[in-house]
Amino acid sequence: MHSNKQAITAAPIAPVLASRWSPRSFDRDYLLTQDEALAILEAGRWAPSSNNLQPWRFAYVSKTDKLHKELCEKGLTGFNQSWAPDASALIVVAVKKATADGKELTGAKYDSGLAASMMLVQAQEMGLHTHHIGGIVRDEIHQMLNLDDNTEVLVVIAVGKIAPAEQLEGPAYEREVAPRVRLELDEIMLYGKP
Repeated sequence: MHSNKQAITAAPIAPVLASRWSPRSFDRDYLLTQDEALAILEAGRWAPSSNNLQPWRFAYVSKTDKLHKELCEKGLTGFNQSWAPDASALIVVAVKKATADGKELTGAKYDSGLAASMMLVQAQEMGLHTHHIGGIVRDEIHQMLNLDDNTEVLVVIAVGKIAPAEQLEGPAYEREVAPRVRLELDEIMLYGKP
């Protein structure tokens, strides 16, 4: 299953990174254990943070929570609405835009991205998979979670156990079975050569 998803790298990288990819086909029956959910969130909590300000905020929405259905129906766009309900949980990653005294947190989104990446690596290490969903309705999610004006919704992360691609249809299935591709390292290097 999904054998075309192992990264082909120019140099060996950690297996947890080489095997990481973003499926859309999740096991409908699997629920994360409390220990799995806690480990994922703890990994995000311990991400690097500029001046240790920790601007990220997480909302953990289990499939058993009534908000999960609402989040899928009103907070996601396009065909994300068709596959995301199968995920065991959805994690909303949001960010504080300014300090309590109003000073803009210029590195906040970068730090929050680091926290999100730490969560996906932790999930992958535990045999789970994640999918970052950018096709979201930020204002709807903001309202659903009753967030203040200083908090911005960045992304929703679906997490769960992978399932066979065949449970998907249409564009979701086509993307699921497509090989992983990346630009060559030379194409993204601004300066220097390893």
